[in-house]
Amino acid sequence: MQKFYTTARKSFLVLILPCITWNAMGQDGKIYPLEAPKEPNAIPLGTGSVKDQPAPETWFRQWGDPMARNISKATLTPFLPEKGKGNGAAVIVAPGGGYRWLSMGNEGWEVAEALAKKGIAAFVLKYRLFPTAESLDDFTAWMNRPRPAPIKTDSSAKNTNPMAQMDLTNQLQDAEAAYAMLLKNANEWGIDTKRIGMIGFSAGAGLTMHATLHSKTMKLAFIGPIYGGMGPVKVPENAPPMFNVIASDDFLFNSQFGIIDSWFKAGRPVEFHLYQNGGHGFGLGNPNRTSNRWFDAFMHWLDVNKFLVVSTPFFRQSKL
Repeated sequence: MQKFYTTARKSFLVLILPCITWNAMGQDGKIYPLEAPKEPNAIPLGTGSVKDQPAPETWFRQWGDPMARNISKATLTPFLPEKGKGNGAAVIVAPGGGYRWLSMGNEGWEVAEALAKKGIAAFVLKYRLFPTAESLDDFTAWMNRPRPAPIKTDSSAKNTNPMAQMDLTNQLQDAEAAYAMLLKNANEWGIDTKRIGMIGFSAGAGLTMHATLHSKTMKLAFIGPIYGGMGPVKVPENAPPMFNVIASDDFLFNSQFGIIDSWFKAGRPVEFHLYQNGGHGFGLGNPNRTSNRWFDAFMHWLDVNKFLVVSTPFFRQSKL
């Protein structure tokens, strides 16, 4: 495990250090072309391709962050704690990007690295996406297209998030394959199979929720939808405890508390943080935003709910 972690950590630094350089010229929101980074620890999930995919996987950067689009081959990249520091908990991390690109640095690698430092085995899920134009110029034009302002509502009776209506068959298969891989390699990776959770950002939060509501094979111990859709849902019996985060100036908030209300009325554990500011896509945090402390709150929530407590049988089995 130590050798794997060292390799993963070095690979992460190779991937993320260029982001520091990119920040100087990429903070204006402009989309820049980016050569696909090497992902030596990415494990193919073997879930197939994407129907009618006209273009190969390509990368770009925006706001200094590396992003991938036209993903048609799903992968899972482990970030494991240092030897002797793992607590057995594991988290599947699903980046966001409207199901048409993935914010791999801000909402993937950086989050997984932070989790690994806390003793949690983290796994970045690069899931399949809906096709976008092969040309970066055409994709940029599509990204910059005029969008109508969200309709303000104080109702929890309907879901105003358009992503909630998407067909996520491919994405769910990828999440289920990732979960199955964690079960298969639990001893090698030091995972307590009763403490596997999933967190996601934006569209990744939507995938986390979709897996919670519809998967027949995933038995998640906890979930963390981070700035995802807030509309009401039908909560399954014995749904996992939920840690939910969003900022009041996020367009996805839209004055909705439906998902929180749904979890609460179903009698399932839920913690909700509505931050004054942070906008959308803040990842681990942006300068001078109240939302920057969500990760500390998440760690405290995991700790209080005993998801970080190492059980004796697990300790003996995994030999952490």
